[in-house]
Amino acid sequence: MSPTALEHEDHARDAAFNKAMHGKSSQAKGGMTAMFQKDKAAQQAAVDEYFKHWDNKAAEDETEETRKARRDEYATLTRHYYNLATDLYEYGWGQSFHFCRFAYGEPFHQAIARHEHYLAAKMGLKDGMRVLDVGCGVGGPAREIVKFSGANVIGLNNNDYQIERATAYAAKEGLSHKLKFTKGDFMQMSFPDNSFDAVYAIEATVHAPSLEGIYSEIFRVLKPGGVFGVYEWLMTDEYDNDNPHHREIRLGIEIGDGISNMEKVEVALKAMETAGFVMEHTEDLADREDEDYSPWYWPLSGQLKYITTLGDIPTILRMTKVGRGIVHRFVGALEIIGLAPKGTQKTADSLALAADCLVAGGREKLFTPMYMMVGRKPADA
Repeated sequence: MSPTALEHEDHARDAAFNKAMHGKSSQAKGGMTAMFQKDKAAQQAAVDEYFKHWDNKAAEDETEETRKARRDEYATLTRHYYNLATDLYEYGWGQSFHFCRFAYGEPFHQAIARHEHYLAAKMGLKDGMRVLDVGCGVGGPAREIVKFSGANVIGLNNNDYQIERATAYAAKEGLSHKLKFTKGDFMQMSFPDNSFDAVYAIEATVHAPSLEGIYSEIFRVLKPGGVFGVYEWLMTDEYDNDNPHHREIRLGIEIGDGISNMEKVEVALKAMETAGFVMEHTEDLADREDEDYSPWYWPLSGQLKYITTLGDIPTILRMTKVGRGIVHRFVGALEIIGLAPKGTQKTADSLALAADCLVAGGREKLFTPMYMMVGRKPADA
């Protein structure tokens, strides 16, 4: 993707919008508490800007032109998605916005942390390394990886609200000396060439308009001999874009997760090669046939038989279809009486659609949120 196809960054504009919409809510506890402190006019503007890409655009009517329009506005689309969805994510899932596999008897948040540790271990992250987290969210994985590996991590994010929350969480856990967060577009990073010993991305580069573009930019900022590890969201080889049912699942995931352009596994592998990486490990963790593990999508599926720890019951119940329905009706009622900003229920409904499509994509093996790739930049590059 040529630089001329990338959105122009305007940090002052974004900071002003963040202040207008979120105010001081980044300092709130999170979840519902932060959600109800938004400016109603600014939230409506974010809703309008985000959903213009999806409203009245059914899967059967999708064209390459509509997909290109989303790719061309990838940064704005992603930024407004997380303006709207971050508090709902924290309420329902926690501060690490990603999936994982679940071992028998393993608490939910322990499984999330293990998934992060596995990537760090495969990459060989060590104490003192300078590491970039591409698309860091509110910093849950970065905090865990700092504690696990001892590395010094910089989190890159194009959403000011998430940066504020991530910074506050790092300070609360006493990690500010090892963990910093900075504003930027991962398609056009401001870091010099050869800046980092390692780079990782956990379910974040799916927001890029071009996998070749983002992987090439990551290759640029890596030092020669540096390593890149990623959990990528991808459609599998089983996915057929000419199949209306398959396409409906993909589009539902994209709508509810702020994705401009989701690709197949073959595209990601080719993009890594084209960017210049020497592949050291590839694996679809979602496709592992381990009898002692529950499927990655089960918390969204309502299969309560997989609950093995009492402490997980409140978290899991919030994520089931019934639990999501209760929350959506609740925020809808609050929206009607003016306590919740307009668009909150619409955002929640899009997340519910995504959840249903994620479960369908997982069960039918059309989609994986954890295709793992670890590649190295050649020492002579």
